[in-house]
Amino acid sequence: MHTHFLGIDIAKSKFDCALVRPDGKVRNKVLSNNAQGFAQLLTWLDAHGVSSCQLSQLHVCMEATGIYWEALAEFLCDQGIAVSVINPAQIKSYGASRLMRSKTDKIDANLIAHFCKERLPQPWKAPAPHERVLRSLVLRLEALQNMLTQESNRLQVANAAVQPQIQNHIDWLNAEIKAVAKLIKDHIDKHPDLRQKRDLLQSIPGIGERTLAIMLAYFGSTEQFDNARKAVAFVGLDPRQHESGSSVKGKPRMSKVGHAFVRKALYMPAMAALYKTDWGKCFRDRLASAGKPPKLIIGAMMRKLIHVAVGVLKSNKPFNSALHCA
Repeated sequence: MHTHFLGIDIAKSKFDCALVRPDGKVRNKVLSNNAQGFAQLLTWLDAHGVSSCQLSQLHVCMEATGIYWEALAEFLCDQGIAVSVINPAQIKSYGASRLMRSKTDKIDANLIAHFCKERLPQPWKAPAPHERVLRSLVLRLEALQNMLTQESNRLQVANAAVQPQIQNHIDWLNAEIKAVAKLIKDHIDKHPDLRQKRDLLQSIPGIGERTLAIMLAYFGSTEQFDNARKAVAFVGLDPRQHESGSSVKGKPRMSKVGHAFVRKALYMPAMAALYKTDWGKCFRDRLASAGKPPKLIIGAMMRKLIHVAVGVLKSNKPFNSALHCA
């Protein structure tokens, strides 16, 4: 039974706290988004009636803002505190329902705290330490690849005076990408749980080594999602309907209310599955014969890949093409 509700509006360097106490009063505090700030948060909570032996009475809620929330959420979960991580769009809609006319970090923290008390969202499950490391490595690899693309584009139009420096940076980035890719492989090999799940995902035609690591990082914990539909919604690949009465009948579209990085990473594997694998070609032909346009088929395959990946991980059985190409 939670008696205290803490809303956190988090940013890169600091986070704003709003604590709703049992008497309805709200207390606010601004802390640094680092280890020192995390420790100060526990001290501040203790001063307001949430001691170390009462942390189970606290429910914390924060928005999934980039990666800024992850360290604090993991720290609080490690303390045995219930933490809910909410899509920012949900908080924005909640604020609109309360006719919020102003927006500041303090106001947002108060809004999140009252949302937590009123809606009682489901607690977030922190990944295991080795899964956190894998996710960090995957994100680092993505950042390096983005920088490589930017520098390669600059090299094509750069003045001859700076081309050698850009080329040196490109060479360094290529070396770092290879090093991080090896770290990812070695990390997976070192942990039997990740290694077993990797072998299961490798059985899915169309899934490459990079996509495999991303799926392990975000879908590897079978406890994170009760079913594949929730995993699809997490990525923002669930369809969004827009109909009203008899006159408004919009076409269903991808909601895109979810993790953009994972969604982007699934595009090329979906294309490879649709055009390079037998089961993907069967899937494409079935939808094309039903009159579905190419873009819809690609989005459907991106969803299908998540369903298949979650399925093999939960069942602990490798991919069976007979189930997908009848």
